[in-house]
Amino acid sequence: MIQVKVTNVFLISEGRGLMILLRASSDDRVLPIVIGQLEAQSILFQINKIPFPRPLTHDLFKSVMDKLGCNILRTEISDLIDETFYGKLIMEHGNDIMEFDSRPSDAIALAMRYDAPIFVHEKVMDKAGMVVTDETDEEFNLFTQNEDEPGHEMTTLEVLQRQLTIAIKEERYEDAARIRDEINKLDKSN
Repeated sequence: MIQVKVTNVFLISEGRGLMILLRASSDDRVLPIVIGQLEAQSILFQINKIPFPRPLTHDLFKSVMDKLGCNILRTEISDLIDETFYGKLIMEHGNDIMEFDSRPSDAIALAMRYDAPIFVHEKVMDKAGMVVTDETDEEFNLFTQNEDEPGHEMTTLEVLQRQLTIAIKEERYEDAARIRDEINKLDKSN
């Protein structure tokens, strides 16, 4: 498993959701995951250390778990099936270790409240991760400059064009063909 940290949350296009970027601590890969607005808001409040006047769902869940004596040990993004990410929440209650199926966005939002590590299984990172080099950072400003701009709006087309360029540079031609087809679908619908 690869330990990751949340580096950014940004809007990919109006009405299509938000994307969270998880950066590997051991290499130059990132894992982009599209998440819902409420989960993104919850994660952004944690990233920016903004207290919310009333408890959000993840805050309520943490309060209940604290009262019950539970602790989150880690979060795992364990699988990618039919373009859907699967997550696990690994919790501790006394001497018992429990594992719960979870959407990655909820598991990440909770893990951040406990300062628990977030892990991605190697097969998931191999399948959906992208390598980010210094050259890529400079060329696209996607993963470095936007870290200080939560909520930065990018269109789906911009994200796909950047992914296409990266796939071509890395000679991942099957991925590049798939991304090109997605770009063509978007162009036809506009």
